[in-house]
Amino acid sequence: MKQLVIFDLDGTLLNTIDDLGMATNHALTEAGYPPHSLSTYPKLVGNGVRRLIERALPEDARTPEIVDPMLERFKEYYDAHLMDATTPYPGIPELLRSLTSAGVKVAVASNKYQEAVERLVSTIFPDIPFCAVEGQKEGIPTKPDPSIIFEILGKVPTPKSKVLYCGDSGIDMETARRACVDSCGVTWGFRPARELREAHADEIVDEPGEILKIVLP
Repeated sequence: MKQLVIFDLDGTLLNTIDDLGMATNHALTEAGYPPHSLSTYPKLVGNGVRRLIERALPEDARTPEIVDPMLERFKEYYDAHLMDATTPYPGIPELLRSLTSAGVKVAVASNKYQEAVERLVSTIFPDIPFCAVEGQKEGIPTKPDPSIIFEILGKVPTPKSKVLYCGDSGIDMETARRACVDSCGVTWGFRPARELREAHADEIVDEPGEILKIVLP
């Protein structure tokens, strides 16, 4: 049995892609660049907002002089619209309640900036007692660097053999590998199952309820 399950946020707990895409398109348009189809954004997200904006720009425009003000425009728009279209994936609220009812601790580790992570989690999952909610913070590298996992383990000391990390991307699987904890790839998110297999996920699940069978065998 696992004692702690750490979840990625975007593409794992929440479908945030339309709101992320709209905020990025707003920043692009304000800066004079063409917007992208929302269907493009699952391939652009995963390494934090700065990398999202860089990927959305033409290669010759990915300079701090262009990206920095766009990042501010993104955050201003996203902070006002971050829950316009965002919803939990089907079965996620039930999974979280089942885990916590069984005494399993749950946490969030996201590459989204901290303030947005806290707002989303507290608003959408008000009844879930997360033991840690961690997003991107100044001076701390983003996933796949494992620092965010170590930060959670510092707050919630748990043997690594009793930890499961769940995410929807190869970045998440690499994060778990570097942190030396078991990984579980979810196929309902932003990236294809092929990416999870190629990243050597320890487990791959198609529905949230399957995670219970891994955590509570």
